[in-house]
Amino acid sequence: MRYADPSASRDLLGNRTLLFIFICAFALVTLLQQILYGRNYIKRYFEFYEGPFEYNSTRCLELRHEILEVKVLSMSTLSRCCNAPSFLFTTQKNTPLGTKLKYEVDTSGIYHINQEIFRMFPKDMPYYRSQFKKCAVVGNGGILKNSRCGREINSADFVFRCNLPPISEKYTMDVGVKTDVVTVNPSIITERFHKLEKWRRPFYRVLQVYENASVLLPAFYNTRNTDVSIRVKYVLDDFESPQAVYYFHPQYLVNVSRYWLSLGVRAKRISTGLILATAALELCEEVHLFGFWAFPMNPSGLYITHHYYDNVKPRPGFHAMPSEIFNFLHLHSRGILRVHTGTCSCC
Repeated sequence: MRYADPSASRDLLGNRTLLFIFICAFALVTLLQQILYGRNYIKRYFEFYEGPFEYNSTRCLELRHEILEVKVLSMSTLSRCCNAPSFLFTTQKNTPLGTKLKYEVDTSGIYHINQEIFRMFPKDMPYYRSQFKKCAVVGNGGILKNSRCGREINSADFVFRCNLPPISEKYTMDVGVKTDVVTVNPSIITERFHKLEKWRRPFYRVLQVYENASVLLPAFYNTRNTDVSIRVKYVLDDFESPQAVYYFHPQYLVNVSRYWLSLGVRAKRISTGLILATAALELCEEVHLFGFWAFPMNPSGLYITHHYYDNVKPRPGFHAMPSEIFNFLHLHSRGILRVHTGTCSCC
């Protein structure tokens, strides 16, 4: 008969307890290291890329030739791959009557452009290359909160906004009110406005906040987006609104995604902000980005909310926001665009 050590179970329990304590301690130390490292990394990274916009005259003269070469190269590359002045919107010129239009994602899906849909398209792109001197692309990041950037955003010649953001009096000091193009994600229409199948006035009233801004939708991203996006045009026509409704050209979205994939942005879908910033680089002489930040802390190491109006996190794994921001910061460092992450002192 085997001898059973009565203390064995107690020793085993003690070892497990010690192991559990060790694992918890290790996890806590690792978490603290990541927080501290992340804070320092973001701060060092941004400080490194902040340089060219200190407006040091000597430094600017040294960089001017290089920056101009990089800008020309970047614009040339964007023109070849994407060509926003011709293909940002679906138009009668780039999508003739009878076209079998391929969706961006549902590549097996085809949308036949009939007479009714064709009449909804503008005859040609309403904007041309480098039409605007200064453009502001306004994201919805929490870094805009308490930024006091509203006046600087309003001073831009052209302002893009993403996905029906709030611009009520509560936020205007930080985000401004001027809007020339505002995008609408069809999922917003589905979730907040019941696909416009019932009451349409609430949606119309929301759009009136942006006054005469054009409304831009990804109607041909996939088959689910088309009907609800087309209803937006019907709603505005029913209420006799002067606001124009445009639809992203699906091939433009494909080309922009490929362009940024070649630069390391790997995501199920690039963000609307990245798409608008890419278009702005072709349509504007100066591009200023506000509200673009993908980290829980600002460059000073202070915690911020995800959006300037709430702290609702996005669906994980859909966008590659940190990668997008790092690419923006790289362009910032080369003088191609400017990323605003601090307090503004415009005008």
